[in-house]
Amino acid sequence: MRAKTLRSRMMVLFCSVVGVLLAASYLAFWALLARAIPAQLNRQLLETSRPILADIASEPNARDVERLDIPGQFFEVLDGEGKVLQRSRNLTNPIDLKSLKLNGLHPVFGIGAVGNSESVRVALIPFEQAAGHRFLAIAIPTFGTNRLLDTFGGITLLLFPLSLLLTAAISAFYVGKSLTPIKALTRHAELMAKRVTDRQGFWEPLPIASPHDELGRLAETFNQLLQGIDSAVRQLRQFVTDASHELRTPLAVLHGETELILSKPRTADEYRKTLAAIDDELKKLTRIVEGLFTLSMADAGQLRLENEPLYINETLEETCALVGPRARAKNISIVRNLNQEVAYLGDEAFLHELFLIFLDNAIKYSPSDSQVRVNLAQNGNSLRICFEDQGIGIASEHLPFIFERFYRAARPGNGEVHSGGLGLAIAQAIARAQGGSITCQSTLGSGCTFTILLPASPAVEISPKDSPERKLILG
Repeated sequence: MRAKTLRSRMMVLFCSVVGVLLAASYLAFWALLARAIPAQLNRQLLETSRPILADIASEPNARDVERLDIPGQFFEVLDGEGKVLQRSRNLTNPIDLKSLKLNGLHPVFGIGAVGNSESVRVALIPFEQAAGHRFLAIAIPTFGTNRLLDTFGGITLLLFPLSLLLTAAISAFYVGKSLTPIKALTRHAELMAKRVTDRQGFWEPLPIASPHDELGRLAETFNQLLQGIDSAVRQLRQFVTDASHELRTPLAVLHGETELILSKPRTADEYRKTLAAIDDELKKLTRIVEGLFTLSMADAGQLRLENEPLYINETLEETCALVGPRARAKNISIVRNLNQEVAYLGDEAFLHELFLIFLDNAIKYSPSDSQVRVNLAQNGNSLRICFEDQGIGIASEHLPFIFERFYRAARPGNGEVHSGGLGLAIAQAIARAQGGSITCQSTLGSGCTFTILLPASPAVEISPKDSPERKLILG
């Protein structure tokens, strides 16, 4: 059996609930009306009995009831046994009290009959006379009240199905309109699935008619989700393309060098040169693979950093010493402002890698006879580490993308395509894992300034440098 659609199920549920509520409302109103009408008739009978009882009390021997001939009202005086002593002129036969019983203490109300079985509302009101207990029976027709109840019942039977039909029509319109975002969401999800699998379809944001209701917020959330998926898919494809391009060059060199060395016997010096070239390319491949592994761990949230107590200024000094030979080879001086000792909790190996990325880039893209400045400062709860060079700089249109993996841009001047590799992407991943961030300011042709902001570690105190044991005190 085919499953019902969400729209039909919502309509059935809505109509069922409304139908039950309408039926309960109609029945409750009918019950109240059926109870209120007899109560009103009882009050009317009591009001009618007062002047008659007063007249009987003032003239006990008079037979005034027999002279009464009021249209729509019938009167009788009964003794304690229920025998009729007097009756109004418009009564030819006694009032049929049916199952009503006399009560000498309280008035009794019920349904009786007059003449040709005309239904009447009867009140038996006790009173005292010299001869003993007496009862005044007053009756009024109930035809109008019964007709009112019958009319209400007929109207109810007519209005109930009409109300259900109207409810079904309104619910069909409203449910259909409410489910429009769901239909659009389904269509967009199908397009996104095609785009992810076979690059078909074009993603567009979901229309949001009511941004403040639940469906509007759902559509907005799915817009953000689909936008993120689309961006991630594009980045993944671009990343795979760029990674393939980056890996292709060293692999081609390795393949060429291997074929060359195997083509014929070589001298020992030629073997050494070829192996040295192969070693260089293998190192490049190793760096790329290690970088990809680091980034994959960061993307998965599994980049685990050790919290080791250290002096961050010493880590910077050691990193500057590592790049010193390369800087001297280009006659580049590294000017350090690291006089302030700053205790820190962090992963020393990853911090070395972080600082080394910026120093390598600064030396790589700086001209000879220039300077690279390294500054460290602590401002309140943050550490500020700046790497400033006098290199070629980065054009403003490329600044938002420099931390993307294998971002490719044209070098200024010659239009040569330059690949950014993985360095800055790894640096950003390390900084974020340490709870920090990286910013870049650059002027084309004048150099770059990369600023690393890291949260300070006020709870860590390290003993002075001259302490023989360098004891660590953790707060």
